[in-house]
Amino acid sequence: MIKTLPLFIFLIGLGSMTSKNQDVILGVWYTPKQDGKIEIYEVDNHYYGTLISYTMPYATDINNPDPALRSRAVVGLNIIQDFVYDDAHQQWVNGTIYDPENGKTYTGSLWVDKKDPNQLKARGYVLGMTILGRTETFTRAE
Repeated sequence: MIKTLPLFIFLIGLGSMTSKNQDVILGVWYTPKQDGKIEIYEVDNHYYGTLISYTMPYATDINNPDPALRSRAVVGLNIIQDFVYDDAHQQWVNGTIYDPENGKTYTGSLWVDKKDPNQLKARGYVLGMTILGRTETFTRAE
């Protein structure tokens, strides 16, 4: 029992370290153009981001491909959806990113810049091909 105690303590510490790594994304971030703020939060190990402020607070989702959704407010939209943390790559993967400026939804990945933890990189791509996409940088607002 005493011999297994250090291993048990190590494993608990490793688990809490992983939890801290995946939670570094939580909080409020400025959009790449600095014209809005997104709050990233976690629900059941899935990560989401809601647009909580925008320079044009009454803007609507006019570019949405679904005409029924074009009158909804942009503020309050979940533009980052359903990402899960991949500990091996230290990224959030398998989620989607909605761009209300063009009405498109992209498959994507997110990661915190290793040199500057106040920068969140978001890579959105189409057709499941990362080469067919672009990377944007969000800056921590807190």
